[in-house]
Amino acid sequence: MTEETDPATDLIRFGWEEWVSLPDLGLPALRAKVDTGARTSALHASDIETFGPAGKPKVRFTVHPVPERQDLVIPCSAEIVDRRVVTSSNGEGESRYVIGTTINVGGEAWPIEMTLTNRSGMASRMLLGREALKDHIAIVATDRFLQPELSYDIYASTKVRSAAPKRALRIAVLSRENNYSTRRLVEEGEARGHTVEVIDTTRCYMAINAMAPEVHYDGKRLPRYDAVIPRIGASVTAYGTAVIRQFETIGTFCVNGSEGITASRDKLYAHQLMARHKIGMPNTAFAASPKDTDSLMRLVGTAPLIVKLLESTQGKGVVLAETKKAASSVIDAFRGLRANFLVQDFVKEAAGEDIRCLVVGGKVVASMKRTGAEGDFRSNLHRGGSATVVRISKEERETALRAAKAFRLNLAGVDLLRSEAGPKVLEVNSSPGLEGIEAATSKNIAGRLYDHIEERVRPTPVRKRKLLG
Repeated sequence: MTEETDPATDLIRFGWEEWVSLPDLGLPALRAKVDTGARTSALHASDIETFGPAGKPKVRFTVHPVPERQDLVIPCSAEIVDRRVVTSSNGEGESRYVIGTTINVGGEAWPIEMTLTNRSGMASRMLLGREALKDHIAIVATDRFLQPELSYDIYASTKVRSAAPKRALRIAVLSRENNYSTRRLVEEGEARGHTVEVIDTTRCYMAINAMAPEVHYDGKRLPRYDAVIPRIGASVTAYGTAVIRQFETIGTFCVNGSEGITASRDKLYAHQLMARHKIGMPNTAFAASPKDTDSLMRLVGTAPLIVKLLESTQGKGVVLAETKKAASSVIDAFRGLRANFLVQDFVKEAAGEDIRCLVVGGKVVASMKRTGAEGDFRSNLHRGGSATVVRISKEERETALRAAKAFRLNLAGVDLLRSEAGPKVLEVNSSPGLEGIEAATSKNIAGRLYDHIEERVRPTPVRKRKLLG
């Protein structure tokens, strides 16, 4: 059906009901009732919530574009241009947020203002007021759908997801530190028009119930977030993952889930998980209280050996025992402290160097070679090591991807050693720092993470089926 015009006046003819699209909001098909008695247009919206800076506030909301499909929900956001009281036909006034957006009808597009309100009791999801009607539109009150008809079937298409606009998001960064990584996540998110809030993990508390699970913070319920970026410190892993589980229960997208973080922090479980997925790693042995230290060392190999506390981070609690006697002394000392530890083979050919591969959304987005400080076999940057950009092999890339996938992490720092037998995974970090790798590679790693988040929180296509309309 082509656009219909009145040949006598050259005006575009509108019926009392027309199909429209709102591309800025990711709504490709809506039925709108034309009402010249109403000044401002109105859109049926739910879960209306403001966010963003006071000087430039935004509003986010959800739309059920198909009246018969309550399971189809499209999340939207827009800048607030006004707030005004709208009086209904029965004389009741309602304060509404006003947003600006683009309307598309019959191939023509123009900007309009629109209020957000609950129209669940109305047949039409949208009301088109006289301010939105251009001067060259003629209303034919007795007809409907004079412009090209659309179909609700489009919401079952993958094209809806691929064409969805990059809406403004409300994102929480769970972090207790004002460090480089936290600042970069805030800086990059805000540069993209998102609202990013840093939340101290330990100041969160939870209302745990089946009907309305919530996360509270400083005496108030936290708002709905589109995504949560966990930056959980090792010292608060247990409580931090409990908070993430609560967000998962609510249905918030968490960049890294609670299970993956927990597994990555438990060094023993982490190595068992990698063994289960046949991921190469240094020979490793563990025992709570072996009677024979020699037997434990023989499981790994000959000296030199690495003795590593299970709770170690950033290279702390990791000891290189260059001889069998030294290894025996370290093991006895750790056992005397009742500390849990691993014993690992020392990969000599790595020569104090490892490779950090940063995985985001199932892709290796950057890699760097870390070299330990003079006289230190540990390559951690926190301990004075240095980093340079490095080209990794196909095998190293695939190993890093398999490791991140095994832990179900969307963001992971996978540390590899280059050995004669191929790459061996030392550790999978669920909260990798951004400073060293951004400096070494000159890549915008925070930006790549936001690319992934924006892709994940787009509206998800519904299962294709016949829709009424």
